[in-house]
Amino acid sequence: MSTQRTPPVGIDELLDRVRADLDRLTAAEAFAEATEGALLVDIRYAALRDRDGLIPGALIVERNELEWRLDPQGSHRAAEATSHDLRVVVICNEGYASSLAAVSLRQLGLHRATDLIGGFQGWRREGLPVAPATE
Repeated sequence: MSTQRTPPVGIDELLDRVRADLDRLTAAEAFAEATEGALLVDIRYAALRDRDGLIPGALIVERNELEWRLDPQGSHRAAEATSHDLRVVVICNEGYASSLAAVSLRQLGLHRATDLIGGFQGWRREGLPVAPATE
């Protein structure tokens, strides 16, 4: 029995592939969707949140816990993870890791998961609300 391996894919190609299936949002679109009930999920690590601040109302979930916290059927789910129909917008620092994370959520059945183009930095550049990490 032979095992054929798929040739390795670089991260740039992988991002292009996964993004082809995502309806990625601009900061303004994400802001509008959040006002209509979409769940913004900030996966940046604590040092970045401390340095740059937070998006008011965003759920903070470290990347390594994301699937456990957002799976509506999971025993460790966040209270906000109510349905597979939930619109989830994943936000990382610059919009790279969030694309991969959104695809992972889609594999869990969260078929409306997507991410923010430009990440938190894009949100901030657009002048959208940002709160200090510690108040």
